[in-house]
Amino acid sequence: MIRLPVKGGGVYELAPSKIICLGLNYRSHVEESAGILSDRPAPEEPREPILFAKTPNVLVGDGEAIVLPAIVASYGFPAPRVDHEAELAVVIGKRMKDVAPEEALSFVLGYTCFNDVSQRDIQNLDRSGWFRGKSFDTFGPVGPVLVPAALIPDPQALRVSCRVNGRVTQDGPASAMIFTVAEALSFISRNLTLEPGDLVATGTPAGVGPIVPGDVVEVEISGIGVLRNTVKAD
Repeated sequence: MIRLPVKGGGVYELAPSKIICLGLNYRSHVEESAGILSDRPAPEEPREPILFAKTPNVLVGDGEAIVLPAIVASYGFPAPRVDHEAELAVVIGKRMKDVAPEEALSFVLGYTCFNDVSQRDIQNLDRSGWFRGKSFDTFGPVGPVLVPAALIPDPQALRVSCRVNGRVTQDGPASAMIFTVAEALSFISRNLTLEPGDLVATGTPAGVGPIVPGDVVEVEISGIGVLRNTVKAD
């Protein structure tokens, strides 16, 4: 559970039953994916949202450390790589099943920043897909606050950026998403039921890159704030 200050007052205890993420939801990230997700050419733009899950053990709050897992060293990868991925995250406010895009945003409790930290070597290695490389402990920083949905009537008007040690690595408008927040939530709700408190991460713009011990990673979203985490080795 992560205690998130609520913009306007109060504290929200974030304890999602599931964390659903969108892969390749910005065209710019699709184009840069060649050589990141695998040694294959860049994938085609998805025709429907690409969904994967992260487990709740990934969650850490603002100011906490991203811990690079010791087990990776046992594989002998020549240059192991863990990447940051700055994302807009949605916290669900009420049970959501088979909801039309036009109604989807009315089910949102609020918005926050999220870092979909990814261990690329494990992500590429596992035959089961992206699960393990995305779900190591601390691989889902979230915060620094929860902004109520009423204060963000149009999530596509936000801007998502990331800095590593003060250097801008990602910067893009949420309007560049392939599938809008409303479209993504509707699609998810037609595949599985979203419950109050569930977290949905909506994809990352171009510029994802490696992080190493000692780095300071800052995810910033306009209207929400800055999520800041240090990186250390296990």
